[in-house]
Amino acid sequence: MGKLRVFSGKDVCQILSQHGDAEVRSRGSHIVMQKKVANSTITVPVPGHATLKIGSLQSIIRQSGILRSEFE
Repeated sequence: MGKLRVFSGKDVCQILSQHGDAEVRSRGSHIVMQKKVANSTITVPVPGHATLKIGSLQSIIRQSGILRSEFE
């Protein structure tokens, strides 16, 4: 496993949208992305900050189900 790069909230939203997620709403500094799969919906909140903390990025990766290599 490689080291995660530094991303902004907008960068992460672009990666999520490339994988089928759509922006549902935004409130304050958070953007909520959703993707419909089989019988459920995956919802991922993304902070709209200039730099995301490593723990927040790891949580987004885990929730979205996208491979970690996309963020390295």
